Amino acid sequence: MSDARPDYEDDRNFATTLARGLSVLRAFRADDDGLTNAQIAERTGLPKSTVSRLTFTLGCLGYLTQPQRNDRYRPGPTLLAMGHVAAASLSFLDPAHDMMQALADQTGTLVLFAVRDRDKVALMRTWRPQRTSSIWLDVGHRLPIGGSSSGMAVLGSTTRDEFAGLLADHPEAPLDGGTLEDLRQEARAQLIGHGYTVVRNELRYSRNISAVSVPFRSSRLAGPVAFSCGALDDVLPDARIHAEVGPALQRTVHRLQILIGQHGTHAWSSTLND
Repeated sequence: MSDARPDYEDDRNFATTLARGLSVLRAFRADDDGLTNAQIAERTGLPKSTVSRLTFTLGCLGYLTQPQRNDRYRPGPTLLAMGHVAAASLSFLDPAHDMMQALADQTGTLVLFAVRDRDKVALMRTWRPQRTSSIWLDVGHRLPIGGSSSGMAVLGSTTRDEFAGLLADHPEAPLDGGTLEDLRQEARAQLIGHGYTVVRNELRYSRNISAVSVPFRSSRLAGPVAFSCGALDDVLPDARIHAEVGPALQRTVHRLQILIGQHGTHAWSSTLND
């Protein structure tokens, strides 16, 4: 399969204005202290005049708030309420909390939960080890699909239809010049052989951080998501990933699958050519 990418933006049913408004909302990050129109324009690539109209409209509808005239925009009450509704689809994170915190404490790594956010994967929850320093990644941080173990886990567990949808969002090509289809097959082989994924050094978006990931599926989500353990290279070398942390992560995710009634169900196909 080539990296030919279906372009849904050319479909007559595609609402461009709606898509631009949603891109404005996606521009906000957890550590932002509000954003100006200029900052939103820079992050979205939209003209500042377009951003001004969109933020005004979103403000009127309660999705954004602007405490004072000409002040920075921040997520509004309507958006926050929608977030709580959306969080209901991630109900498995409640029973996962104690498991993942115990895993973080046991391995001394940052444990995280990531979902695909169009062309990248975004962190939705993190668990930091107690009494041990760890790398710091905030909720909302976005990682490249082809340059992170979380992205590899999502790639390796995608079906053909899910993969076509992923390509439609124009993710970045792997840094080694290969195709995402090649990387998908590489990730699938890792899942079949080990039950977890790692990303090769030459593909990593961050050269000094190592990570290992396991995909997960829920009947309430449309596609695969990932749980990961990450740390600086000296804390999480390859040997420790394969001897300890990768298998521990795999066992923890398997326990979660059993807890929510998915015993014996892998998040990925057992064949390379599905």
